[in-house]
Amino acid sequence: MTVSRTGLVAACLLTVAMAGCQSSRFSRVDEPEPLPATPTPPVAQNQLPPPSATAPNQFPAPPGATAPANSQVAANAPDISKESMSGVWTASVAGQSCKVAMGLTKFGSSYRAAPLHCPAPIENVKGWDIKGKQLVLYDQNGSQIAGLYSTGGQHFDGQTNGGQGITLALGQ
Repeated sequence: MTVSRTGLVAACLLTVAMAGCQSSRFSRVDEPEPLPATPTPPVAQNQLPPPSATAPNQFPAPPGATAPANSQVAANAPDISKESMSGVWTASVAGQSCKVAMGLTKFGSSYRAAPLHCPAPIENVKGWDIKGKQLVLYDQNGSQIAGLYSTGGQHFDGQTNGGQGITLALGQ
């Protein structure tokens, strides 16, 4: 009886394949037992308070909008122009000062700004624009970081979206 090489190779491969299927390497990984269910307290049912009747047609401020601490400041703030904002400003936030360069180069729908060694959140300022009488500072995504109003001359006061006070003064 003669055995061909092809038959011998096929028989060897079949033997190796069958041995591999019986190996413990391919057994199921032990799965952990499921955790027991945790009882939860019953849900309480209470009535919601009635809606505020003071201004039923007034919507809340949109997220990210910064309202001035004193609306009187906003109403009495002097008008500002984009051209007057160009330059290097000294920003003060949480007792720390830094420089913010503001130019008239477009950055998305705003103008480019570049902070230098500024604390959070001013370190994220990438753009600025004027909305009415308010100077608004934006991050990379166009989200408002802070809103400021002119308090005379080349000085601005306002607050960040986190509620921190911020001032800007040209030069210094």
